Amino acid sequence: MDLTTAPASTASTTGTTAPLKVAVVLASNREGRFGPVVADWFLSHTGPHPGIETDLIDVAELGLPVALSYRPDADAQARLAAASARLAAADAFVVVTPEYNHSFPAPLKNLIDWHRAEWQAKPVAFVSYGGVSGGLRAVEHLRQVFAELHTVGIRDTVSFHDAGALFDDEGRHRDPAGCDAAAKALLDQLIWWGHTLRDAKAVRPYGA
Repeated sequence: MDLTTAPASTASTTGTTAPLKVAVVLASNREGRFGPVVADWFLSHTGPHPGIETDLIDVAELGLPVALSYRPDADAQARLAAASARLAAADAFVVVTPEYNHSFPAPLKNLIDWHRAEWQAKPVAFVSYGGVSGGLRAVEHLRQVFAELHTVGIRDTVSFHDAGALFDDEGRHRDPAGCDAAAKALLDQLIWWGHTLRDAKAVRPYGA
């Protein structure tokens, strides 16, 4: 895991006081996946942060069409519209991703590629797991992808090496101290950037 100094305050001092909407994207749809354990662990750390609303977006439940098309059928359009609305409503993103073959899962790339404006001018942070790298190679690929979409990548990450051994059967982390601190650092940075970018867009819309 990666720890750096977080901002002293996570509250917006000049902009709107509306809750910051954070979409947590669960990136794996693999049978028997470990991702929900990691996602639940992360979501448990958002509670102490006042002014946050979270939305868990599970790629396994979206049913997005695999083949990109300019003219999806009516059913695909409905599923895409539902996913698009949730992404557009978010002020910030946290991607919970495993590492598959030195990169991230195809369903996540599919979700990313169906959208563009929904990601732009918002911060994105990463929680990763899997492999000897703890999923960090997947994160490095994702940073390049999200930079293309004009997001602000958060440097602070949380990564789990040998994740299955780190949680008990109830999903509790066996040695929480270091990872708890990493989650707080990530959230502090994400909240600061989320408020900052949202306030800036209220004054000058992105792309205007």
